[in-house]
Amino acid sequence: MAKHLNKATTLVEALPYIQKFNNKVIVIKYGGSAMIDEKLKLSVIKDISLMKLVGIKPVVVHGGGNKISEMLLKIGKEPKFIQGLRVTDDETVEIAEMVLSGSVNKGIVQLFEQQGMKAVGISGKDGKSIIAKKKLVDGEDIGWVGQIDTINPELIRALIDDDFIPVIAPIACDEDNNTYNINADYVAGAIASELKAEKLIYMTDVEGVMKDVNDRESLISKIKLNEIQNYIESKVIVGGMIPKIECCAESIEKGVSGVHILDGRVEHSLILEVFTNSGIGTMLMP
Repeated sequence: MAKHLNKATTLVEALPYIQKFNNKVIVIKYGGSAMIDEKLKLSVIKDISLMKLVGIKPVVVHGGGNKISEMLLKIGKEPKFIQGLRVTDDETVEIAEMVLSGSVNKGIVQLFEQQGMKAVGISGKDGKSIIAKKKLVDGEDIGWVGQIDTINPELIRALIDDDFIPVIAPIACDEDNNTYNINADYVAGAIASELKAEKLIYMTDVEGVMKDVNDRESLISKIKLNEIQNYIESKVIVGGMIPKIECCAESIEKGVSGVHILDGRVEHSLILEVFTNSGIGTMLMP
């Protein structure tokens, strides 16, 4: 009986969040281990499907860098990175588009459809949803690595209005029709800002922002914008977490109500973060 009561309590706890987020857009950046492990992959798809069924409007932006690296190695090409960005020559950008807009994107769509959801896979090229421009790293050209120039949300909004889950690959063109691979974190942030999303959720392979990376109890559950610089200066936020946090902050400044960083390695982490009082990750707030 206690087990059943716990289930009922959990459902009742979720009710105010279901009411609050009904008919609201939530953008999910899907990446990391949750895209590799089959059990975690199904957990994420089910979580997002549940969100859709209770009236939330999810938009999924996915990565897939590991799959690009696998394909490059298969053809005997060693992946190269500078400051975390993939060096992307002509051959690499072709493979990136084939992998991200092709197998990864359509695989996610298929998983949604197996759960009875309506989903459509697109890239930034479709409907010119994303206009890109070349990104330089400390003044150095590292190939077809893009940054976002413009977001045109008409197609994404049309899919949402027609009751589809948009699944977006981070591939886009510039005004001269050159193809670029863009970091999916930035694509998710820009799309969430343009859609004035209620939430932006980053699924990562870390538990969130930690005061001490060796102490699991040191998770910071909430960070306000005016606290970010102090955390950076005190070395609480370091390395690859800095650009992610800065991206989160920019999204909030442009109208996103809350941004979450959570551990995609935890089953049903999305549901725990969105529909429970405590949550499990780090939330950035205005």
